[in-house]
Amino acid sequence: MSRNPITIEVLETLDAIERRGSFAKAAEELNKATSAVSYAVQKLEEQLDISLFQRQGRRSVLTPAGRLVLAEGREILQTTTRLANKAKEVATGWEPRLSIAVESLQPLDAFFNVMNEFLDEHPTIEIDVSECVLNGGWDALEQGNVDLIVGSPGPVPLQKGYRAVPIGSPDLVPVMSKMHKKIRDAVSKEKIYAALPELRRIITHDTSSVAVARSEGLSSDGRHFYVQNIDQKIEAIRAGIGIGHLPRHRILDELESGSFIELDLDHVTHVENYVAWKISHKGKGLQALTQKLTSQL
Repeated sequence: MSRNPITIEVLETLDAIERRGSFAKAAEELNKATSAVSYAVQKLEEQLDISLFQRQGRRSVLTPAGRLVLAEGREILQTTTRLANKAKEVATGWEPRLSIAVESLQPLDAFFNVMNEFLDEHPTIEIDVSECVLNGGWDALEQGNVDLIVGSPGPVPLQKGYRAVPIGSPDLVPVMSKMHKKIRDAVSKEKIYAALPELRRIITHDTSSVAVARSEGLSSDGRHFYVQNIDQKIEAIRAGIGIGHLPRHRILDELESGSFIELDLDHVTHVENYVAWKISHKGKGLQALTQKLTSQL
């Protein structure tokens, strides 16, 4: 049986070229000579009898065959990385890396203070923080994309083998920018309710790709303007595009200055938010981190 020409090293080379846009920049990242990178690609093309890259101006771009090799190859690279991490975890009990999804509404100052303390005690652990919205955190945890979620709203999915600790929920307030053309209707509860059918809602996308997407806050009736995260939602509301609920801790300055007006709408019932992880995850790093988070958040 002939040896497979597609090695981990050549996949890492293809990945670097595609991300950096040139053989020279990829060589710099890989700490190799440009000629060595070119030779690795040329050798693979000869062995597979296909072209992997083509020139477009000064950039090297993948051919359709090259895109296929790299797409499948990146999955292999991710698998080998997980394998190496798992092997180290089995040998030592400490994970080399922890992936954490933080709910978009979650106050970040307390979270990062905990992370700073944790890393002072465990400086060799690598942390990967991503953002999630609503069901997106539970989705990421179930799919194994993260080890831990922070601030995801309940209810906790049943029979998934999760350990979930409640941490309360942020104070969400309905607001309108002073730049909004209907700002005069914000003066009274009666006027704002009468104007609601004409007001566009700014909605943050639920990041779930498997579970049923959800939304919270204002009614979903009427016109919508979708954004990816709370930062975008704040700016969309600031520009006068529409109205929506925002966490009070994120807009204290705007409320104090009057650039955002809190609307007199009926209180929205908020569910409990959670720190959660899979019970089957026995890593010492996760155990140490969750103890800190649940005690300080």
